[in-house]
Amino acid sequence: MKKFIFVSGGVCSSLGKGVAASSLGALLEGRGLNVRMVKCDPYINVDAGTMSPYQHGEVYVTDDGAETDLDLGNYARFTSGRLSAANSITTGQVYESVIKKEREGRYLGRCVQVIPHITDEIKSRILAAAREDPDTDVVIVEIGGTVGDIESIPFLEAARQLIHESGRDNALSAHLTLIPEVAGGELKTKPTQHSVKAMQEQGIQPDVLICRAPVILDEDTRRKIALFTNIESDAVFTSYDVDTTIYEVPLVFFEQKLDQVVLKKLGVESRHADLKPWYSMMERFASRKGKVRIGIVGKYMDLHDAYKSIYEALFHASLECMVEVELVKIDSARLEEADDPGAVLGPEASGGGVDGILVPGGFGQRGINGMVQAAAWARRNGTPYFGICLGMQIMVIEWGRNVLRWKDADSTEFNPDTKYPVVSLLVDQIDVKDYGGTMRLGKSVSVAEPGTHILAAYNEKNISERHRHRYEFANRYRKEMAESGLRIAALTPDGSLVECVEWPDHPWGLGVQFHPEFKSKPTAASPLFRDFIAAVRDRKRAVIPVSERCV
Repeated sequence: MKKFIFVSGGVCSSLGKGVAASSLGALLEGRGLNVRMVKCDPYINVDAGTMSPYQHGEVYVTDDGAETDLDLGNYARFTSGRLSAANSITTGQVYESVIKKEREGRYLGRCVQVIPHITDEIKSRILAAAREDPDTDVVIVEIGGTVGDIESIPFLEAARQLIHESGRDNALSAHLTLIPEVAGGELKTKPTQHSVKAMQEQGIQPDVLICRAPVILDEDTRRKIALFTNIESDAVFTSYDVDTTIYEVPLVFFEQKLDQVVLKKLGVESRHADLKPWYSMMERFASRKGKVRIGIVGKYMDLHDAYKSIYEALFHASLECMVEVELVKIDSARLEEADDPGAVLGPEASGGGVDGILVPGGFGQRGINGMVQAAAWARRNGTPYFGICLGMQIMVIEWGRNVLRWKDADSTEFNPDTKYPVVSLLVDQIDVKDYGGTMRLGKSVSVAEPGTHILAAYNEKNISERHRHRYEFANRYRKEMAESGLRIAALTPDGSLVECVEWPDHPWGLGVQFHPEFKSKPTAASPLFRDFIAAVRDRKRAVIPVSERCV
C-alpha cells in the first residue's frame, strides 16, 4: 500500500512549507523510495494561469501543459518524481467537478454538501495522483494556507479521513509551525502549541513537527514542545535559517534524522541513504570563485517569486560554472526613461554595470521598449544576452527596428496596427476567447540547427522543453530576417515555427521561445543557463587584467 504524508502549516504563511515538503521528498528519494508530490491550493481559481505574477508569483508549467502554483517548481528542483496536472489540486477544480457531476444527475438527487461530496472529490484526486505512477511508494501532499483558514478546512478534513482510512502505519501528518524570537533572543513556543491545538480541533494529531526558527532548538525546548503537543520529542525538528542556500535544507533535516523518524512511523524498513549529489552540490557552492553580475530586465521586479524559476536556474548554473551570480533586477520601464541605456547597464552604472543580460517572459505592453533598448545595447556591445519567451520576441523586434530599419517593427500583442508585425498571434490562437489554459502549453520538441549555440549547449539535435505563449516569430518575415544575418537556430520538427534565434558575430546572444528554467535543478543545471553563465564568466575574465582574474 502506498504511504501518505500530509504537510500542513500554522501560525502564518511563508514559513517554507514547500521547501520542507520538497526536502523531505529529496531525503526519501535518497533512501531509494519513489516519491510523488501533490499540492492542494485553497484558492477558487481553477489554476494559477490567469493570476498576476504579483498575486501568486510565477506560473509553473508541467510537461502536460498544466499551469500550476510555483511550489511545483520546488518539487521539480528537489525531487525527480513525475509532475503533471494531477499534482496540482485547487478548490476551483474540486467545486467545478462536483457541480458538473450534480448537473449531470450523478448524485441521484441527493443534497450536495461539503462533506462528503467535496471531501470525497479531494480524496479521489489525491488517490488518482498516487495511482498515476504505479511505482510510487510515498505521496507527499502539501496543503496550502494555514490551519484555521476557512478555505483550507475541506482539505484538512479530507486529509483526516485519508489518515483514518489508510491507518496510522500508512499515513502521517507533518505540521510546520513558527517559533518566533522576541527581544533578548528568547524563543517562544506558545504559537506552536496553539497551532497544534488548532490541528487537533480539526481531528488531526500531528505525528511530526517541523519548527521554523532562527536557530536549531535545544533539547529542553524540544521536550517542552513535545509535552504540550502530544508529539514524541524525537519527532520535533528545526527548520532553522541557513546562511547558504535552501538546497542545504535536506542535509539539515538529514542530520536531525527526519527521514529515519518518518520511515519508522510509516513502517518502512530503513535503507542506506545516498545523498552524494546534495553534498557534491554544497561543495561546489563553497568552491565558487569570482562574481558575475546578471541584469534581469523584466516587468515584475518588485516580487522575487514572479521570476522564481529564472533566479533558481541562474543559481544552478553558477554551481556548474563555479562562479557566484549576482542578480541585478532592472525594471524595463526604467530603461525607457533613460537617455542612454548604458547609464543603467554599462560600466558607468551603479555597481559597475552588468556582465550579462537576461530578458524573461511576460505579457502586456508596459516596459517593452525598455527591453528592446537592453537587447540593442547587448548586441552592439558584445554583452552575452539570453532571451526567454518574450525575451526572444524582443530580439526579433530589435533586429527588425535596428538592423532592417523597420522602425515600426513590433508584436501585434503591443501594436495591432504595426506595419511590420514581426511577432504575431499563433494561428490556433486567433479565435480563442478564454484565457485560462488556452495558450501553447507544455512539452514540445525543437530541432536545433548545425553550428549553433543551442546545439552546442544541449549536444543533441532534438530538444524537449516546455512552452507557455500565444505569440510567435512571424513566418512572413523569416526569409528577410535570415538574409540580413539573424540566425534561425531551431525550429519545430515540421519547420513551421521558429523556436530559437541567435545573433551572428556575437559572443553569446540567444533567445528561445520555450522556458528552459522549468527543468533546471541544483544537481543538473539547464544547459542553456549553464552556457549563458559560462559565456558571461569567460568574457569577463578576458577583459580583466591577468593579475586580477579569478582562478
